[in-house]
Amino acid sequence: MKSRSESLIRLKKFQVDEKRRQLTQIEMMVADFERMATELDQQIEIEHQKTGISDVAHFAYSTFAKAAAQRRDNLLASANDMRHKLEAAQDALAEAVEDLKKVELLDQRETQRESDERAREEQAGYDEIARLRQFK
Repeated sequence: MKSRSESLIRLKKFQVDEKRRQLTQIEMMVADFERMATELDQQIEIEHQKTGISDVAHFAYSTFAKAAAQRRDNLLASANDMRHKLEAAQDALAEAVEDLKKVELLDQRETQRESDERAREEQAGYDEIARLRQFK
């Protein structure tokens, strides 16, 4: 019985670790997207200063600035989508941790019950020895 509960605990710990890795990976992706969007903002500003045109509707507006702005918007949209995935990953991690705690608690109860049962059996043996000695 012990090996089954140990295996289950190992499985639950693995699942918790995997959820943590996924969460960390998503957090890094969001940070990367936001960093790249900031860099693109800076490049757009430099292009505005270089050309002297910052009005997107102007006929001579920089195509580089337009493309960079579109890429920045796409990155920010992706970061926003990843934030939703981040929330889901946080929920999944919390659920996995909760499952692990439940399994550990059940294992602890089972171990305590087995220990109590062994102690009762041992005490019953001692009681039997004492009873036999009493009648000698």
